[in-house]
Amino acid sequence: MKNLLDNISNPEDLRKLDRTQLPKLAKELRDFIIDVVATKEGHLGASLGVVELTIALHYLFDTPNDLLVWDVGHQAYGHKILTGRKAVFHTNRQFGGIAGFPSRKESKYDAFGVGHSSTSISAALGMAMASNLKGATEKHHIAVIGDASIASGMAFEALNHAGVSKANLLIILNDNAIGIDPSVGALKEYLTKVKTDRKLATQNNIIKALNFDYSGPIDGHNLPKLVSELERLKSVKGPKFLHIITKKGKGLQQAEEDQVTYHAPGKFDKISGERIQKQESLYTKYQDVFGKTLVELAKQNDNIVGITPAMLTGSSLKFLLEKYPKRTFDVGIAEQHAVTLAAGMATQGLIPFCNIYSTFLQRAYDQVIHDVALQNLPVIFCLDRAGLVGEDGATHHGVFDLAYLRLIPNLIIFAPRNEIELRNILYTAQFRLNNPIAIRYPRGIGTIIDWKQPFQKIEIGKGIQLKKGKEIAILSVGTISKNVTDALDLIDEGNLRPEFSHYDMRFVKPLDEKLLHSIFKNYKVIFTVEDGTIKGGFGSSILEFASVHNYRNKINVLGIPDAFIAHGIISKLQNKIGLDSRSLAKQFLKA
Repeated sequence: MKNLLDNISNPEDLRKLDRTQLPKLAKELRDFIIDVVATKEGHLGASLGVVELTIALHYLFDTPNDLLVWDVGHQAYGHKILTGRKAVFHTNRQFGGIAGFPSRKESKYDAFGVGHSSTSISAALGMAMASNLKGATEKHHIAVIGDASIASGMAFEALNHAGVSKANLLIILNDNAIGIDPSVGALKEYLTKVKTDRKLATQNNIIKALNFDYSGPIDGHNLPKLVSELERLKSVKGPKFLHIITKKGKGLQQAEEDQVTYHAPGKFDKISGERIQKQESLYTKYQDVFGKTLVELAKQNDNIVGITPAMLTGSSLKFLLEKYPKRTFDVGIAEQHAVTLAAGMATQGLIPFCNIYSTFLQRAYDQVIHDVALQNLPVIFCLDRAGLVGEDGATHHGVFDLAYLRLIPNLIIFAPRNEIELRNILYTAQFRLNNPIAIRYPRGIGTIIDWKQPFQKIEIGKGIQLKKGKEIAILSVGTISKNVTDALDLIDEGNLRPEFSHYDMRFVKPLDEKLLHSIFKNYKVIFTVEDGTIKGGFGSSILEFASVHNYRNKINVLGIPDAFIAHGIISKLQNKIGLDSRSLAKQFLKA
């Protein structure tokens, strides 16, 4: 028998099916996602959990005329497959292929581009209010948000506003009790109680108190029930809220049983579900260097605490949680709260290591300035996923941190070039430097096998020379120095001239001005290399130094261009923008 999915290229095709055929389609769609992700990798569990919801929404609503917004977008694979991207779904997250998250540039069915959590309600409300102003009062606007994302401050702000609006807005809470790690907080506990306490669901209901027409909780995998309730809600005016219960990883046993691992499991056997083990690397992930080093430091220093906004596993603070659970704080998807919580702890003599992905710290920028730097509190920001991160693409690349942090008074900024440097700056930072410090490091493995060396204190603001030459100076910060070193090795292997000096400046703030004066007096041509944006970043700081001191040297700034970089493996992205070793060698030689 021919698959139903074979005949569906868009939601109009889906709407031609009889309702009794939808459960069969759900199984086919789930199998299709598993087949592709098993070999191409990607975010698995979240999309498997909303297969029935995805089908029901596109079956009942007139998408793309009715506007559907997915929060974060981890769960949007089924949506992409049903909206014209089935034939190219195998290119998902690959260089030149479709994006892993909804993108307005990619499809008219992607009503809003997403990647960071808790934006869906605000966006859908904005669309609904715009429809009201245009007189399109029959248009539907749907936001699908998870139980971890709805606990964020931004989601609460939007709920507060939506409840007093007359917007034709439907919020669907996809409640599976997990984000990437298990959900945390009082709201999560409330939602758990609602599932079994009908009084909470019907009377003492938080959502009802905010003026929403609340219904649920209902089984999000029961397609007939889901279709029936959504059909009813289509006729209800104003803000509506549907609470559905789903299982992340539904349809693949291993994904249901190990929801954290199977959020993005890598390659796996599509029949058994068993993960295909990669050859174990001799090198260690930077996040694990951070996590394991912090446990060592915490053992010696009782004042050390760890804070993360819902990234215990991704940041490797899970190691601290295992050893010191009372000193480890997962605050949920709440970056602003994480930063100011750390500030409060710092006023009381604690030493907070606040671990937030570089791209997510952007969401707490005001708190970094107002609550930490202005008061000069010694919070230690550990910015994982700095630089290019690969397949997650533009929403997740951590390329703006050097630029947006560099202008903040009192803040120290350090970028380790390897695991030993990361380990030593973590050790140094615990000694309350009288300033906050941001330590940024990349996703992925390092370059040193035996990184667990005795601790050494790093002198704040001190750069070092890695290679000595006579004619051209290259200044780098962070792990991009490896590409510079490889580029210079290529030049040396070819017996090409001129001779280059290579400096690891280490600190973007404060700069090693003594070293810089020496460099500017001894080299006519200078390159700066960074894996951050060239607008306002490390290279800009060197240009400013030259301007202040009236140096006229030729300065070439290399880094991330003034554009949003798409998704793909890091080596291909670096090659595209000229930051791989061969491209760097060519640019150095042109000088």
